[in-house]
Amino acid sequence: MLTDVEIAQSTVMEPIKNVADKIGLTEDDLELYGKYKAKISLETIKKVENNPDGKLILVTAINPTPAGEGKTTTMIGLSQALHQLGKKSVVAMREPSLGPCFGIKGGAAGGGYAQVVPMEDINLHFTGDIHAITSANNLIAAMLDNSIQQGNPLNIDTRQIVWKRVVDLNDRALRHIVVGLGGKPNGVPREDGFDISVASEVMGILCLSTSLEDLKARAARMIVAYNYDGEPVTVGDIHATGAVTLLLKDAIKPNLVQTLDHTPVFVHGGPFANIAHGCNSVMATKLAMKLGDYAITEAGFGADLGAEKFLDIKCRQAGLNPDAVVIVATVRALKMHGGVNKKELSTENLEALKKGIGNLTKHIENIKKFGLPCIVAINAFPTDTEAELKLLDDMCKELNVEVSISEVWAKGGEGGIDLANKLLNILDTKESHYAPIYSLDMPIDEKIKTIAKEIYGADDVVFTKKVANKIKKFTAQGLGDLPICIAKTQYSLSDDATLLGRPEGFKVTISDLIPNTGSGFLVAISGNIMRMPGLPKVPAANNMDIDEEGKITGLF
Repeated sequence: MLTDVEIAQSTVMEPIKNVADKIGLTEDDLELYGKYKAKISLETIKKVENNPDGKLILVTAINPTPAGEGKTTTMIGLSQALHQLGKKSVVAMREPSLGPCFGIKGGAAGGGYAQVVPMEDINLHFTGDIHAITSANNLIAAMLDNSIQQGNPLNIDTRQIVWKRVVDLNDRALRHIVVGLGGKPNGVPREDGFDISVASEVMGILCLSTSLEDLKARAARMIVAYNYDGEPVTVGDIHATGAVTLLLKDAIKPNLVQTLDHTPVFVHGGPFANIAHGCNSVMATKLAMKLGDYAITEAGFGADLGAEKFLDIKCRQAGLNPDAVVIVATVRALKMHGGVNKKELSTENLEALKKGIGNLTKHIENIKKFGLPCIVAINAFPTDTEAELKLLDDMCKELNVEVSISEVWAKGGEGGIDLANKLLNILDTKESHYAPIYSLDMPIDEKIKTIAKEIYGADDVVFTKKVANKIKKFTAQGLGDLPICIAKTQYSLSDDATLLGRPEGFKVTISDLIPNTGSGFLVAISGNIMRMPGLPKVPAANNMDIDEEGKITGLF
């Protein structure tokens, strides 16, 4: 059996200008990055902004497990299937981060015969967008420290600096560091630390901006520190706005690539959903809707994280109205949610599956709370038994939800024909009544409680004293009407990663509240969440190599 990278390498790609032609774009609309990658010019984005909108479909999933769910694979395969049915669909997805790529998760360009190519490029440096974000973020850090060094005219309290440097790698040694050592010429000594690049607010503003002008305005609003009077100091205050926008002038343009079937895909932006808002860029999503009859996008991790933020933050800010949702699950992952050890997932276990289905049920209920029709896509594995698949099918029928067995990993678009047909039927027969789960004029604590109780299933929320004080402070500063982005473990509906399935009787603890005024939301920190991951005992990087002819192995 061929590996993902071997399948990708054996594919004969079409020149990207041919792929662009399928959605009405000419070579003049493209900024080429070699033969198989291109950026879409800002002029082209303006040119198509009056085109009618295609249907917007969100692909989400159950809470992830080490057994894997295949959300990105399903999204890509679904688009390939729609094309086989003669429908013009366009995917809008996130760019993978180098951290997870070299860590435990691997890349994020799909798998099997439902991949985006050139896979190696997409999973590595691609068109340099994340590097541009890293540079912009670190320029802000350097200019902030320089302002303090050059007489501190803004009266910045060095104990209240909130802007960290970033690098696009998993590197736990950089979580807590000291900068400015070596005497007066080298700066003011202080504690600092690194986040991973995709956790930077610069990534957030890039993904939520609707234009270069909007990006610039958002950059100016980002808070970097507080002065001795407790007032916020922004990127605009340290006069870094223009330079930051300059570094992002190309990164803001969506990237066009192709599936294995040569269908169009926009890969743009890549915030994590556990520590950020977890959605690809608004500009890429809108472009997919303007150029395709069906725009298919995804949001990170399970529906409790990425989908909630997509629906409560991204769609609300961008004025998007999704039409349907695909929830991806596997029999194996649901059995793990039911208590089965990873080594025993190949064995039929109806009791564990029934217990684990509670996780899927909760996500279905949550999507319905947003007023959206949905379909469950079961990403098939050879070890799935007839009895297990029937149990899943029966459960979905009880909830009045359509279900489809997806075989896109093994068969590409052909394996997603049933899913595509059933989705098209839903789009034709069921209306979307999309509405966010909370209103912006609710108090900050009530918005957090609404998410925790309605989406996670928590009994209550515990706010630390620090958070309670911050809620009062931010409300007084006029930030009380911002949406909430909860940073939480992806593995559980709760804030405890060990509570699998559908836990009950738990409380969510909020330990910090951080204003992302550029992105336009408040980040509520729950549980033991980290913004700089570490590498596992055996990183994926251990098995990666490249030969003298440039052929890559071990990348997945």
